[in-house]
Amino acid sequence: MTLQSIWDPEVDFGTPAVQAVDTVSVTIDGHQVDVPAGTSVLRAATEAGVTIPKLCATDSLKAFGSCRMCLVEVDGARGVPASCTTPCSDGMVVSTQTDTVRDLRRNVMELYLSDHPEDCDGCARGNCEIQALAVQVDAAEVRYGRPETRADVAHPQPIDLSNPYFAFDDSACIVCSRCVRACADIQGTFALTVEGRGFDSKISAGGTDFMSSECVSCGACVQACPTSALQEKSIVSLGMPTRSVETTCAYCGVGCSFRAEVQGDGDDSRVVRMIPSKNGGANEGHSCVKGRFAYGYAAHKDRQLSPMVRDTIDDEWRKVSWDEAIAKAADGFKALQAEHGVGAIGGISSSRCTNEEVYVVQKMVRAAFGNNNIDTCARVCHSPTGYGLKQTLGTSAGTQDFRSVEATDVILLIGANPTDAHPVFASRMKRRLRAGAQLIVADPRRIDLVRSPHVEAAFHLPVLPGSNVAFVNAMTHVIVTEGLHDLEFVRERCEDAEDYLAFIADPSNSPEATAEATGIDPDQLRAAARLYATGGNAAIYYGLGVTEHSQGSTMVMGMANLAMVTGNLGHNGVGVNPLRGQNNVQGSNDMGSFPHEFPGNRHISDEGARDIYQQLWGRTLDPDPGLRIPNMFDAALGGTFRGLYIQGEDIAQSDPNTQHVEAALRAMDLVVVQDLFLNETARFAHVFLPGTSFLEKDGTFTNAERRINRVRPVFASKVGMDEWEITCAIGRAMGYEDMSYGSASEIMDEVAATTPTFAGVSFARLDEVGSMQWPVFDTTSTGTPIMHVGGFVRGKGKLIETVYVPTTERSTRKYPLILTTGRILSQYNVGAQTRRTANNTWHPEDILEIHPADAEMRGISTGDLVDLSSRVGSTTLRASVSERMPAGVVYTTFHHPVTGANVVTTENSDWATNCPEYKVTAVEVGVANARGDAAIAETRAPADMHA
Repeated sequence: MTLQSIWDPEVDFGTPAVQAVDTVSVTIDGHQVDVPAGTSVLRAATEAGVTIPKLCATDSLKAFGSCRMCLVEVDGARGVPASCTTPCSDGMVVSTQTDTVRDLRRNVMELYLSDHPEDCDGCARGNCEIQALAVQVDAAEVRYGRPETRADVAHPQPIDLSNPYFAFDDSACIVCSRCVRACADIQGTFALTVEGRGFDSKISAGGTDFMSSECVSCGACVQACPTSALQEKSIVSLGMPTRSVETTCAYCGVGCSFRAEVQGDGDDSRVVRMIPSKNGGANEGHSCVKGRFAYGYAAHKDRQLSPMVRDTIDDEWRKVSWDEAIAKAADGFKALQAEHGVGAIGGISSSRCTNEEVYVVQKMVRAAFGNNNIDTCARVCHSPTGYGLKQTLGTSAGTQDFRSVEATDVILLIGANPTDAHPVFASRMKRRLRAGAQLIVADPRRIDLVRSPHVEAAFHLPVLPGSNVAFVNAMTHVIVTEGLHDLEFVRERCEDAEDYLAFIADPSNSPEATAEATGIDPDQLRAAARLYATGGNAAIYYGLGVTEHSQGSTMVMGMANLAMVTGNLGHNGVGVNPLRGQNNVQGSNDMGSFPHEFPGNRHISDEGARDIYQQLWGRTLDPDPGLRIPNMFDAALGGTFRGLYIQGEDIAQSDPNTQHVEAALRAMDLVVVQDLFLNETARFAHVFLPGTSFLEKDGTFTNAERRINRVRPVFASKVGMDEWEITCAIGRAMGYEDMSYGSASEIMDEVAATTPTFAGVSFARLDEVGSMQWPVFDTTSTGTPIMHVGGFVRGKGKLIETVYVPTTERSTRKYPLILTTGRILSQYNVGAQTRRTANNTWHPEDILEIHPADAEMRGISTGDLVDLSSRVGSTTLRASVSERMPAGVVYTTFHHPVTGANVVTTENSDWATNCPEYKVTAVEVGVANARGDAAIAETRAPADMHA
């Protein structure tokens, strides 16, 4: 892949590429070009190097043919057709520059200019295509006159400044409908329309301003606009960029590729805007409000740029040199081990950091600390995915690439809300649903995908929190007992089939027998099961509503069973697909961040894998698993675990039972926090090491589809060191000298040399091909988009009996409601990044959704402050009375520390992995007094994107 510069932007071919077997030959202005049958003349001309003017056409949208700028003449044909809507035929001869065509284009451009102000800011800046096209078609004079200012256009309107990130200036709009089509066809929100007819036509956000409309601020309309009618406010305030860098978004697990467009060099560099890359394998030119606009946190005034130390957590921080901070951390860790033993310290790696940064953390723990006390935030989100899929299929990752959904006929969506948590993939999913795929939603909450514009689920199964395993068993029971399973697939590709089929056919797994536990109407469940089994290619997509349960691992195995029983694995359009929560949570798993696994998900008891690292690292490695995060907390309170290195994780806000976590942190003698901000966990730290934002990182992220993407620095580290350098420096200061690298690429080279699934990965190859999906076994491969083709990684798939065991966390008289948690579109995880951007405009506080029946019983109205309490803690937040939740279940997010939703979540966890049971907490809700107002008001302070 050739990297683009700002002066060599991605080519816009005018219309989408056509997938066809047959090709046709066409001659355009004397240039012969062969293209797939059905390709537009406009696209064929661009491929041949012939430029045809256009305004309404772009290659991310189907041809519309409204602007009449791309007119051409075709030998033997009447008239002057629009090249965007004219398909090529074999032997066609096209002329793009005849006198007739040029005259028509010039006349059309004069009409556009007759209502386009001469003082157009975009024309002056050079980012309004009208000016450039006017020159191109020689429309120097306008016979109909031209407005001098925006106030002189035919229908002047105030500029819509309501959205914090972009403005809409109607005076620059040519009503080409690209924004309307982008909102509908790409994003799938349908927030925009053309209002009025003829000369009175105008773009409308549903008859209101953008902020009050259904707009989700994905930026698709801004990117599609050929003029400056829709324009980033950052461009208006800062001006045009001078250079660009291809990189990868640092928010959710979709892993969108972006061009960071920048002004200045060195310390004077600043990002002007982020443009989603059409070459991005995960996003293909689309984005969401977080990736597109919420990057300002990297320059926020709260960011810490200097190392700091203190003797006790009650002392003030003192800024020190890097040498002093690293020495304090290293000397402190060594002293703790000398007094309390080698296992008295450990580390937690970050799923927001690069693969290379994560790799050196686990290397430091294993080689410099001398133990396996390394864990990662995947522990509290998708560790059951790793366990369950590895047990059944042989590898701890999703089976498909994102593009696979385009071949899916039935989507089973369980415990996930992709329009909020994974919006770019959700847009891809919605396109497939609008094209005819069927949707089954299994979720206690009525998420947007149950019913939204042009999308409606065939079934919404409101499975009660904690009953997922009973639900999936009932689905599979129906399929097996009604003879809808793929018996040939099961016999040829699965083991333990007879025992499993007998288990699942037992009447105790029927929809009728499980109805009390699941809360699902048996007839509805049976109909949904039949649709999954008989509707064609069926794919399972799931999120934290599956994994964050006491039976999270069992549920993952149950979904794998369902897919195997129906033969929905090993080809396009099917699979079991986890929607990962953070940008590199898959990568942190892959890089050996669990206490029982080396990189490549190889168990530390594997002598062959252990020997590789013992020889390379020159250390004898412990063959026994170390402590998981919950074990570290328990050991700290027991006095045996005394020191912790925390890379980029705010465990005091994100982990369950906050009081327990804080008590454990207080009990430690040395807590080292490496982060961008003084987060909640830093309140308990003795050493603070400033981290780097994604705009400063050089490395790779691995997304939910196993896609390895390059992360490239837009500017140098603002703290003077890269994060991997900081970690290596601590390791060396502790006496382990083999932690020196010349660059991040050398770290990936070490990963490739020691990890078979990454053997063909290098920075050079990624720069050449764009991205790769592991496993990449050699340098001739670009990876494996679809897993388990022809056979499973473990040989035969293992059908495992998934016995439903109800959670011990149940409603009681004192705590009669069940709390479940999730995310919202504008915020991300614990909010450390998004709360420091204008995204706070949409979601300035966490809200508790409560059913009208439960609210009426407690005298609660929308907007009331309520107390939310469980057996372990309580917090205060505002209520929203909503029928999204069933009676007896309440819902909130966890993005704001002032709320601290995890104060009420308990220590219950998944039986296999200790993943916390965030999704089931028995609670009570009652009207609160005004004591929470001041704290909540603090979260509403306006954010400054360019602070």
